[in-house]
Order: sequence, then C-alpha cells, then structure tokens
Amino acid sequence: MAASGFEGFEKRLELHFYSDDNDPTVTMGLRLIDFDSLKKVLRVVQCAVVSAVGNHFFDAYVLSESSLFVYPTKIIIKTCGTTQLLKSIRPLIHLANELGLTLCGCRYTRGNFIFPKSQPFPHVNFRQEVVYIEENLPEALCFRKASVMPSKNPSNSWHVFCAGDGDHLSAENTFTVEVCMTELDRVMARKFFKTSHDSSVSKHMTELAGIDNINPRALICDFEFDPCGYSMNGVDGDRYSTIHVTPEDGFSYASFECVGSVYDDQDDIVDTLKKAVQVFKPATVSISTTSLHRREVWTRVSRAMEPFGLKCRSFAMDEFPATGTVVFQTFTSPCRK
Repeated sequence: MAASGFEGFEKRLELHFYSDDNDPTVTMGLRLIDFDSLKKVLRVVQCAVVSAVGNHFFDAYVLSESSLFVYPTKIIIKTCGTTQLLKSIRPLIHLANELGLTLCGCRYTRGNFIFPKSQPFPHVNFRQEVVYIEENLPEALCFRKASVMPSKNPSNSWHVFCAGDGDHLSAENTFTVEVCMTELDRVMARKFFKTSHDSSVSKHMTELAGIDNINPRALICDFEFDPCGYSMNGVDGDRYSTIHVTPEDGFSYASFECVGSVYDDQDDIVDTLKKAVQVFKPATVSISTTSLHRREVWTRVSRAMEPFGLKCRSFAMDEFPATGTVVFQTFTSPCRK
C-alpha cells in the first residue's frame, strides 16, 4: 500500500491472439498455459491468485490485486495498487507463442490514479506507459493510437492505448463497460470491512451488499481482504463481470466491469448498471464503453444513471484501431460540478 493510501484505480490490459493452424488444441488455446507459468507472470506483476473458477468458455481468477480472465484467444488482466501490470506483456506473448498463437491486438486502459506519485516504473505517467508498451509489442501491430480522453474534471480523464495488425478482431460483436466509482456511501462501504474470520465472510458481503442480484445468472467467485476490501468475478456463459472495492474513507473506490453483446436487449445493460451503482451509491461515476460496432450503448448508460440523480458532466468519443469506438462519460451528483 502507498504511504498515502491504497490505489483502487485499476490498470487494465487486454491481449488478443490468433492461430493460422488447424490444430485442435486451439480450442483450448491460452487456457493450456500451465498454472505455474501464470503464477510466474503474476509474480513479475507483483500479485497472486487467491481464488479461481472456470467453465466451458474461460477461466476466471480473483487476484490479490483484482482479476485475470483467460479465454482460448484472449487474456484480460486488471490490477490495482502499485502493481506493474505492463511487465506482463512480454511473458504473456512468449507463452502464447509457445502454443502457436500470435498477438493481433492490444488494449490498455486506466483512469487517473488517486496517488500517482506512488506508482512505480513503467506506470510513472501515461507517456512512459505508452513507450513501454510499444517497446514490447511486435512490429506486426502497426496500427497504434494513444489518447487521454478528457472530462470537465481533470482527475477523471481516461487513458487509452490500442494497437492491432489490421487483419483480425473484425468479427467481435461484444462491448465492454468499465465503471469507476468514487466517494462511496459510507454505510454501504462499511459492509466491506471484515468483522470475523469465518470462511463465509466473502459470501456474506456479496449477499449483504446485493451484489448477487446484479446478475442472478452468474456463478460468483468472491474474496474478502483483511482488514477490508472485496473482489468478485462473475461467470455467465462466455461472459464475465467483476467488482473490486476499496472502502476506506478518504479514498473509497469501487469498480464494476461487464461484457455485453450488440445483439442483446439493450435495456439489459441499463438494469445491470443500475444495480451495480445502487450497491455503492457513489458521488462520482466514470463509465467507458468500448465496441467495434457503433451502437449507441452510451445513451442507455446515461439513462441508467438518472434514477440516482447523477448528471452527465462530460462526454468524449474516439476511434481506435482494432478496438473501434470508445466513449467516456463522467457523472456526478447535483451538488458537485
């Protein structure tokens, strides 16, 4: 933990791979990476697996500092605190190459750090992060773009780096929603402080906060931290959701992330976001939606915030190679500008 407090804002890395071979093992792909190799990568990042669950589609790991999701041709890893997430790029590419998989896409996103001066190399600043990523990507990913998407509040800007080879990912029909919440309701935040050493504490937190109602279909893998803090991964078919909570006064933070399809009933995302925000009752919410298809998911995002009196204070949209459209919105309560 930083001397000033725990850094809740996550760094998120998504790597996509492909194979030109007809090898039947590609149906498992990256899921064939042995657990010891994953642990070595996470050791470099400075975190570890604390709980795990999987199904026919992917494996989901709760980490000591957030989450890791491994699909046959895609890896998503997000870490908080003072972890060195970007140091996972080179070893993950190496492990994938050993399985006959080639990197075709990379996306790195994060919000503004609460304690930026506590971040170690290569996360000292966004410029340094971009340089480090580019130095570790193969030349084939020649379509690259880095951008800081602004908001009216400079402390809520969104950092995005994307790279692709220009030939893959065009069939992706999913969108990703990343939600960052700060200044959590204190009564709700207290529910994420550990009050006993019973083995079912995390399950109790999940039920007490109402997290199990956000997506009742999901299989939840949860974990509580000592003396406070909470993480969960939800597994629903081929889709994941994840929540991470830093409840301490002064730097309280919670994140929620989920995946949807552009072919879904779009009202589903409204209901899901309502339930997630209702759990934490934050004063400030930042939401990023990413999709290869320009469906106006973000208009429904705004509608989801209305019942909580959260007003959209800023809106930014940008296009990125191999990723598509990224929309970043910030919302605050009426008493905040």
